[in-house]
Amino acid sequence: MGLLQLLKSQFLCHLFICYVFVISGLIVNLLQLCTLPLWLLDKRLARKINIRLGYCVSSQMVAVLEWWSGTECTLYTDPKSFPLYGKENAIVVLNHTFEIDFLCGWTYCERLGVLGSSKVLAKKELSYVPIVGWMWYFLEIVFCKRKWEEDRKTVVKALQNLHDYPENFWFLLFCEGTRMTAKKHQVSMQVAESKGLPKLKYHLLPRTKGFWLTAQSLRGTAAAVYDSTLNFRNNDLPSLLDILYGKKYHADLYVRRIPLESVPEDEAECAAWLHKLYQEKDGFQEHYAQTGRYPGPVVTVPRRPWSLINWLFWSCLLLYPLCLILVQLIQSGSVTTILATVVLCIAASLGVRWMIGQTEIKQASNYGSKAVPLSNN
Repeated sequence: MGLLQLLKSQFLCHLFICYVFVISGLIVNLLQLCTLPLWLLDKRLARKINIRLGYCVSSQMVAVLEWWSGTECTLYTDPKSFPLYGKENAIVVLNHTFEIDFLCGWTYCERLGVLGSSKVLAKKELSYVPIVGWMWYFLEIVFCKRKWEEDRKTVVKALQNLHDYPENFWFLLFCEGTRMTAKKHQVSMQVAESKGLPKLKYHLLPRTKGFWLTAQSLRGTAAAVYDSTLNFRNNDLPSLLDILYGKKYHADLYVRRIPLESVPEDEAECAAWLHKLYQEKDGFQEHYAQTGRYPGPVVTVPRRPWSLINWLFWSCLLLYPLCLILVQLIQSGSVTTILATVVLCIAASLGVRWMIGQTEIKQASNYGSKAVPLSNN
């Protein structure tokens, strides 16, 4: 193990990274709260400010992936479509297999300049998670309860609010509804058999109603669907904790641009279209399993320095007060104060570990359990 890798594995380094993320995140949340009066005066300006504030938080996670972990990302796509990426609004359909698939999606958002403005369809519970969840509220992230009758109204309203959004955005959508596990896949394929649908090897059946609702609501706003399929070399299954420990991975992403007008407007036809799309995605994964690559050419999308600069800015800004606190703590000589500080550090570490835990596969929805009716809506 090299010296740098040894450093990345140290608890104090992890604690400092978490300290910077938590404190800077809470500062950003406070600044976002201060923009509330501005929404009444100039909604466009309030949105632009919140895009930059949101970038301050989300780009730190991208920096940990790209610069701390050193994880590499290779993009397979049509060179003719590539110039449009980041220059138009789009619905991004990504497979939901890995604990850091959202982070890889953010990485490409960052490299193509749409990280601060991009959206996701997220479960309502995430809106209560400090820092990221609170940040998402001000970024107009679309939250759902996975209850169709309730979501149909709230999701449509939230998506329609994006029609006059001031900057280009990607709307990241996990149509499978939950991360794939062996148990969920088995149940999902039982659904496929009962409905007479082709079985999938690498995916769960997509939830068609959510996709149809999104496509209908964003017609005239989004220009295309980006069909995206992610995998990691060497059959790796990375987690956020692995990234925090500085472990390096290599992600491969295959993206196809599909004009939104080619997606059927009729709900039944749209559902059939989406099922066919996932059969094709399954074929891409089979090709990857056999050859170690996706079909088509590789397009180089280099890392940008801005996520690292933002991360270093917050680290330097928050290092000084941390040093002052440590110096005063040592000078005080109070055993009670020192113990209280240690307890506070442990509590902060556990809190961050809890937030990381929300991304783990075992924390995904209970889709696939016996208590849940078999449905792919």
